[in-house]
Amino acid sequence: MKLVPKLVLTAASLTLGFATIDAKSVSAAIINYAFTVDSPVTKGNGFFSFDDSTLSNDYNPEATIKSLSFQFDGDSTVYTEEDDANYPDFPVVFQTTSLTGKTSFALDYLFNDKSNPSSSISYEIIGEDLTIFSRTSPDAEPISGRVSYTQVPESTPLIGALFACSLGLMMKRKGASIKKVKV
Repeated sequence: MKLVPKLVLTAASLTLGFATIDAKSVSAAIINYAFTVDSPVTKGNGFFSFDDSTLSNDYNPEATIKSLSFQFDGDSTVYTEEDDANYPDFPVVFQTTSLTGKTSFALDYLFNDKSNPSSSISYEIIGEDLTIFSRTSPDAEPISGRVSYTQVPESTPLIGALFACSLGLMMKRKGASIKKVKV
């Protein structure tokens, strides 16, 4: 008989946890990614987000970025989506598939050097490639780098799992204290 209340409580906790996960996946979601750039001359980190309900139905789905923040290491200048040379139509996120078959999203983002306004340096991120080039000197050698992406997990599933675990832990402690009182 003592097992039934524990099973009911566990089932209710799991149901509540999974309900929060399912409710979020049914509706449109804001997808968050972190990205890093690495080249022989500079490194940096950034974040971007987009609404997955705005993905186009093309062969190569893409969506306009909702929010973007990027900063080179050691530089206080912050670049946003509005710094793209073709804003508001760009930057965009597009779907890519790796050689292993894993699907993810990547950026198409072109921006000029804001930290030195007199500079003719531009940065272009397309997928996993970073190119640093001069807009005014066609003979200047472009510099190549790499971009890597990591999806930032959504907090709702984590909160549901934490809630279920803490509820189970509280019930375990309550059960242990009841046994001590009866002994």
